[in-house]
Amino acid sequence: MCFSASASFGAGIVLSTIGIASIKKSETKPQLFFASIPLIFAVQQITEGFLWLALSKPDYGMLRWPATYIFLFFAQVVWPFWVPFSILMLEKEKKQKKAGRVLMVIGAVVSLYLAYCLTAYHVEAKIIGMHISYIQDYPQGLSRYGGLLYIIATICPPFFSKIKRMWTLGVAVLISYIMTTIFYTDYIVSVWCFFASIISIAVFAIVFEMKNTAIKNQHVSQ
Repeated sequence: MCFSASASFGAGIVLSTIGIASIKKSETKPQLFFASIPLIFAVQQITEGFLWLALSKPDYGMLRWPATYIFLFFAQVVWPFWVPFSILMLEKEKKQKKAGRVLMVIGAVVSLYLAYCLTAYHVEAKIIGMHISYIQDYPQGLSRYGGLLYIIATICPPFFSKIKRMWTLGVAVLISYIMTTIFYTDYIVSVWCFFASIISIAVFAIVFEMKNTAIKNQHVSQ
């Protein structure tokens, strides 16, 4: 999270609760992939909590580089692939599956490229004001295209889905991105991940809806 270690740890605890509840509601393996999103966000936010400690307290200095790389791994390598993949696993319509595969391939390419950049170029985290700024010396030209493809991979999948209420997840992610870009341009990696983690509530609501729909269909078939 973008404000303090305690806020990041607090967000991590809340997200862990939501994630566990979502996983318990899931009834199939495809649902489990999607339901695990809040729990992955929880790990990411807790990691940034340790990064806050490492950057602000000398006793935790040894955690600075591991926490920086783990956070960026989740933010830049995991999400571009996991979002389209987890939604694709839920799809049943052929048209949606086709679109989902395209978005998943885009996400995989972005993930591989950013994984390469993360290991090949200098990255650093600093506290500037009340936020953590991630300084990344990635190639500027490719980063622009990578950034666009990242947005496509993480924001578009919910809009191509026919799963009930999935569009609300897409809208929430889109709004969070716009707000972060306008108000927190220099801290977009940290702040957008925080806003995106908040919308994990939408993930729980979608999983809950899928379970209720499955129960209703069972009653109808009986």
